Amino acid sequence: MATTWNRRAALKGLLTSTAVVGTLVLAGASVPDETPTAMPAVLKGNIRQSVCRWCFADLPLDQLCAAAREMGIKGIDLVGPQEWPTLKKYGLDSPMCNGAEINLVDGFNDPQFHPRLQQQYAAMIPQVAKAGYRNLICFSGNRRGKTDEQGWANCVAGLKPLLKLAEQHNVVLVMELLNSKIDHKDYQCDRTVWGVELAKRLGSEHFKLLYDIYHMQIDEGDVIRTLTEHHRYIAHYHTAGVPGRHELNDAQELNYPAIMRAILATGFQGYVAQEFIPTQPDKLASLRQAVQLCDV
Repeated sequence: MATTWNRRAALKGLLTSTAVVGTLVLAGASVPDETPTAMPAVLKGNIRQSVCRWCFADLPLDQLCAAAREMGIKGIDLVGPQEWPTLKKYGLDSPMCNGAEINLVDGFNDPQFHPRLQQQYAAMIPQVAKAGYRNLICFSGNRRGKTDEQGWANCVAGLKPLLKLAEQHNVVLVMELLNSKIDHKDYQCDRTVWGVELAKRLGSEHFKLLYDIYHMQIDEGDVIRTLTEHHRYIAHYHTAGVPGRHELNDAQELNYPAIMRAILATGFQGYVAQEFIPTQPDKLASLRQAVQLCDV
């Protein structure tokens, strides 16, 4: 896959493809009636693993689900309601739902987006709960000249009205930490301490952080100490190799088995999702290797 491929472009493409898939499902086409019979791989299972849909957007969702299930993966990240029936058919969870956000740059730190975001999240939260899921992703958005204090205050104002609804439905709004150095220039929630401060100000168990190991290695490093210190605010993890956001192999600098052991030591019960962009011709072989590496 070309190195210029990025999550923003992939998610935009998936919104289109999801609509098509949803139409085909309703029409009874493209999705077989039979229940998948392949048995999952036997893993230690101390870490529940997922995989991000956008990284394998060139594979039909049915193919990705079947392969994931066979590898012992338990869920598919970053899919919306149109794709949930396919996940359920394969017995897979949706550990990090999406579909309520505007995009990655227009987020809760800007009041001009609050009406639209609040409307979309208020509609999506009950859908997530009805489907039996829990986590719904959200984003700070880009700074656009805002100070940290302005960003925190605006996010509190935008998110607080949604937290009562989230509590009623037992849904958690999860803000992702993204690097602002390489991939998401100007993104505001680009440090763990920034996200933790926002969580403290909101004071709700229904707001947490998505600690993306790849992104935080780029912007702050010190991964194991940071996640150990702030684990109570973290609901979910994403992986990828640094540099490059590719396979979890010996060409990158992170020690993923050690990181997984540190996550386990915090008592974490959620998911770790593979979010790397495969470079090898056999993309699913790369995924299998990552799953086995993180199975500590």
